[in-house]
Amino acid sequence: MAKAKKKAKSKVKRKKVTAKRPLARKKPVKAAKKVSRKPAPKAAKPASPPPPPPPPGERIGVVTHYYGHLLVAVVKLEPGIRLRVGDNIHVKGHTSDFSQRVDSLQIGHEPVQEVGPDDDFGLKVIDHAREHDVLYRVK
Repeated sequence: MAKAKKKAKSKVKRKKVTAKRPLARKKPVKAAKKVSRKPAPKAAKPASPPPPPPPPGERIGVVTHYYGHLLVAVVKLEPGIRLRVGDNIHVKGHTSDFSQRVDSLQIGHEPVQEVGPDDDFGLKVIDHAREHDVLYRVK
């Protein structure tokens, strides 16, 4: 017997059906309650920072340069100020805060006993001093 040819079935395209959303239910309206609100607490005033402590003595100058390998600070004195070997000084800055006795003053690598405001001098210090640190004479 001969094979019978099968007839190709045509596919029927189905129409796309959009999904129907369920209807939104209406919620029953409830009576509004009166809410008594407490007044908001007043913002506390920020505490003013405590006043800065008084300087440790008379301001005599400012560090203009620091040589770390020598522990030497170059200082510019205020007008009318003189600094001598043996004076007690206090160095205060953003991160520096130490006191010491002046043991060595040098002008042009020559030791001197006293310097004035017009002298360009180096001062041997015991700790790291930074530029713009302030020198005070402690009594």
